[in-house]
Amino acid sequence: MKQLIGNIDDFGMDTISFAGSLEGKLKATREAGFSQIMLAARDLVGHAEGWRAAVDAVKASGLRVTGFQVLRDFEGLSGHLHEYKIDIAKSMLEMCSALDCPVLLMCSSTSTHATSDTDALVKDLRKLAMLAIPLNIKIAYEALSWGRSVNEFPQAWDLVNRADMPNLGLGFDSFHMFATNTPLDDLDILDPDKIFLVQLADFMWNEIKTVEERITTARHFRVFPGEGVHSEALAALITKLHALGYRGDYSFEVFNDDYQQMPLEKVASRARQSALWLSEGILRRSVPLPNQIKLKRP
Repeated sequence: MKQLIGNIDDFGMDTISFAGSLEGKLKATREAGFSQIMLAARDLVGHAEGWRAAVDAVKASGLRVTGFQVLRDFEGLSGHLHEYKIDIAKSMLEMCSALDCPVLLMCSSTSTHATSDTDALVKDLRKLAMLAIPLNIKIAYEALSWGRSVNEFPQAWDLVNRADMPNLGLGFDSFHMFATNTPLDDLDILDPDKIFLVQLADFMWNEIKTVEERITTARHFRVFPGEGVHSEALAALITKLHALGYRGDYSFEVFNDDYQQMPLEKVASRARQSALWLSEGILRRSVPLPNQIKLKRP
């Protein structure tokens, strides 16, 4: 009997978990049964044949692009620094649009040159959203846990609400919530229709004691949900998000140096097991999935 292959519609891979070429990453993702993938700008601009050839490869793969990342240190700048970042944003929006990608991810600024003035931050978020409207792109604003002014999702949510743009919403990353010990009940303030992307990851230790350790863990030592020590918290998180009404995508935001030294199919297999645990073991057990996992013969 042939092995059953899962098509896990609600969960997607992220290219940052893989080593190798873009084509290899796309192939491993598709063969593991995923239907979507999160892309980084370097996936396109680093392609040997240019970024438009990379776009063609993505489209030929049949995978849906979950989102495009990541615009950094955008808000709160002034003068020539602001104009420089506007130009960077326009370039990323152009690539995002070429991919037919619905979401551009931006993370809260860490720049010491950026102001903490709320009105200035709101103005810049609104400007970025306006640039994205003609391209039919949503902006997902994520709070980095080491951000200068915005480091927890309730702060990001406040700025999103103040900016009041239809295509500006929240990018939510479980790692940063766990790293800052933000209470799960804080999710109650969110409008699920304004959560544009949820990224999931675990890590291998219970406590992160310093900001430096937090950054190092985030960039090198994340693992897939179910592989770390926060499985119970992750289960509670996605159950809570579903109960709130979130019906969008989940992407595995897993930076891990060890995975960069493994065959792509092995990494994708680990991600698949994570998706099966979350969909079959957590969501389906507690509430019906919006797109229930479909098992089909190849």
